[in-house]
Amino acid sequence: MSDEGVRVDKWLWAARFFKTRRLATEAIQGGKVELNGTRAKPAKTVRPGDELRIRKDAYEFHIVVRDLSDKRGPAKVAETLYEETPDSIARREQTREQIRAQNAAFPQPKQRPDKHDRKHLTRFKRGE
Repeated sequence: MSDEGVRVDKWLWAARFFKTRRLATEAIQGGKVELNGTRAKPAKTVRPGDELRIRKDAYEFHIVVRDLSDKRGPAKVAETLYEETPDSIARREQTREQIRAQNAAFPQPKQRPDKHDRKHLTRFKRGE
C-alpha cells in the first residue's frame, strides 16, 4: 500500500484491533480512538508515523502506525502494521495483573448450578 493513507476504521479492522469494521466505527464514534492526540472520525486518514490511542475494554493501546493496509490478513501480517510503545505495554500488563488480582478475590464455582442450586439462588434473590 502506498503512503496516500487509509481510513482509520479500515486500518483498525485490518490491524485486528476490532473483529468487524462496524465495531471499529462504533469505537471511533464513541470516542475510544484518538489519532495524533485528537478525537478521530471513521473516515479520517491514517499514514505511517501517526500515533493512535485505542481504549478497548479495560485496556489502552498507544501505538505508532508503521505500515498501511485496508485488507484484513493473517495475525502475523497485522502485527507488522504497528508498533506499540513500551510504556503502553507496561501499563497493559499492570492492568492485566490488577484484573487477575480482583478475580482471585471472587472464587469461581467448580460447576454450573444444578436444579437444587438454582432453586436456592432464586429464593435468595427474592429475599425469602
